[in-house]
Amino acid sequence: MAKSLSIAVLGAGSYGTALAVLLANNGNQVTLWARKTKQVAQMQQDGANQQYLPDVSFPENLFITDDLPTALNKVDTVLISVPSHAFKKCLEQARPYLDSGNQIVWASKGLDPETGDLLGTTLESILGFEVSYAILSGPTFAKEMAMGMPTAITLASKNKKLRKGFAKALHNERFRVYLSKDVVGVQIGGAVKNVIAIGAGIADGLGFGANARTALITRGLAEMMRLGKALGGKRKTFNGMAGMGDLVLTCTDNQSRNRRFGMALGKGKDRAAIEAEIGQVVEGVRNAKEVKMLAERTGVEMPICQAIYQIIYKGVDPKQVAHQLLTRDLKRES
Repeated sequence: MAKSLSIAVLGAGSYGTALAVLLANNGNQVTLWARKTKQVAQMQQDGANQQYLPDVSFPENLFITDDLPTALNKVDTVLISVPSHAFKKCLEQARPYLDSGNQIVWASKGLDPETGDLLGTTLESILGFEVSYAILSGPTFAKEMAMGMPTAITLASKNKKLRKGFAKALHNERFRVYLSKDVVGVQIGGAVKNVIAIGAGIADGLGFGANARTALITRGLAEMMRLGKALGGKRKTFNGMAGMGDLVLTCTDNQSRNRRFGMALGKGKDRAAIEAEIGQVVEGVRNAKEVKMLAERTGVEMPICQAIYQIIYKGVDPKQVAHQLLTRDLKRES
């Protein structure tokens, strides 16, 4: 049996909570940190996170706190699961309580909102280049994962010891972990799929049907690959769990907040009203701006992502954007 780890999970949204429950159920000592004292008190009282994962009970070895130094005290691994726009601030808050012995893993999907940089670049700028880190990404809905439904995910790190050790902490008979060294490719997959999922939702909201959705997913994958390869990602990553797997999941199932947001946009609803109705962060909204910045900086053509940016931030009519995409010059598929 693998040696259990002491793990701090930072971020008590649906995904962070689900990961904390999974890790604790696997026999690890887990502390789940949330910044809101009221939320922590309610979770301690309920023995569950009723706000985001109702009816999923906490294991006895899952400790809840709003005190960051307590959460980070003498832990082996820090797992960050906050929205990508909060990733930098979370690291800056944690930095005084970390040392060279801590391993950092993150499950946030997106890019730096100010620069469009990969989150790994942000992490290195704050903690230094010597820190051991990994990214966890793939086709996983929090509720299914917390309920123990069969799930597979990718864990990417250049550090072999970290890859294998944390994979063992996660792995069980219903949760399968695939290992990768492609930290860049896995990050790109997690960010771009959010944007394409909004596009798939828009297409369905407009009533375009299965043909259009499938075409959008396929060409969205091509855009993901172009950007990823330009930054050093590996093609096989985009054909795997963190690429095509996550893309298909978020584009086709209504558990995806990004897809639901896009569907509402396609039906003509107001952006602010949609976000209020969903009630949680829709990562793809910010990711659309971030991916645009990164694509322009690297000189990569991404017409679908560019179109979705225009709809969200410039108020362009989705039907007009669809017409522009369909009437582009003919091109080879590859």
